Amino acid sequence: MSERLEDIAEKMMADGKGLLAADESTSTIKKRFDSIDLESTETSRRDYREMLFRTDEAMKKCISGVIMFEETLFQKAADGTPFVDLIKAAGAVPGIKVDTGAKPMAAFPGETITEGLDGLRERLGDYYKAGARFAKWRGVITISEGLPTWGSIKANSQALARYAALCQEAGIVPIVEPEVLMDGKPGTHSIETCYEVTEKVLQTVFADLFDARVMLEGMILKPNMVIDGKNARKASVDQVAEMTVKLLKRNVPSAVPGIAFLSGGQSSEEATAHLSAMNSGYDLPWALTYSYGRALQEDALKAWGGKTENVAAGQRAFNHRAHMNSLAAKGNWKKELEKAA
Repeated sequence: MSERLEDIAEKMMADGKGLLAADESTSTIKKRFDSIDLESTETSRRDYREMLFRTDEAMKKCISGVIMFEETLFQKAADGTPFVDLIKAAGAVPGIKVDTGAKPMAAFPGETITEGLDGLRERLGDYYKAGARFAKWRGVITISEGLPTWGSIKANSQALARYAALCQEAGIVPIVEPEVLMDGKPGTHSIETCYEVTEKVLQTVFADLFDARVMLEGMILKPNMVIDGKNARKASVDQVAEMTVKLLKRNVPSAVPGIAFLSGGQSSEEATAHLSAMNSGYDLPWALTYSYGRALQEDALKAWGGKTENVAAGQRAFNHRAHMNSLAAKGNWKKELEKAA
């Protein structure tokens, strides 16, 4: 392998930069487009992502890597430039989501197992040739009455470890994403419950990564923040930051080069505020940054609205959110800066 996994991971964790999660599946992007009354076609999906990837300032200063859906990895911009080349030209690393989604887990009502291991070795070879240098796999854990079960945590953890080992074999940095959802039903769990469950999940995941001989220096962790349920939100910004940092320090080996949080149902501004608080008040052994989808894109999508004449407005909105998160990755974000924009 010409590039070392550690070097790619380090580039993905560049100071003040984070990851743009533009890996919405065809069904998810359709929902996003429905919200602006836009039909989801291959061309509309291409136009939307091209708008983001051509936002020069955001891409060059705030984005270290882009997670793409398979269709996007092989797509070209309207002028024929491959998206992979646009991303590389901005100094970012192209990446790919490789799981095929969370499916209902047999014999475990209310829980899911993420699929996509079959044929993954061959697919990774194709993705590497296409220019992808990192990948993403999401395991989903639900907090609900009596959930999660140990069986669900263990099965998802082992799948993440097998995926990560296959990625490293292919010269691709794995993003390991065990997400404890904030919106399980009824979504009224406390921040303490989220802490407990996430701790159990992380301990299991790192034990399985170790057993699968995954090199920690060549991977990125993408966890949820420790936060109360979607219908219980009481925790302050400082409490979320404090409990998340405490959890990570206790359960994530310092050999891991970086942690890129998912926004997981938080509003754009909340996700930024929480990240900034973690980066401003604590001495951390790893880089802490963002790997946001909706929290980076939502404002841009609304401003664009699917219209060619609104591309510049969409790019301004994306620039602003990317800039705010870049400040948060350095611990320098302030609420007043949102109003100034």
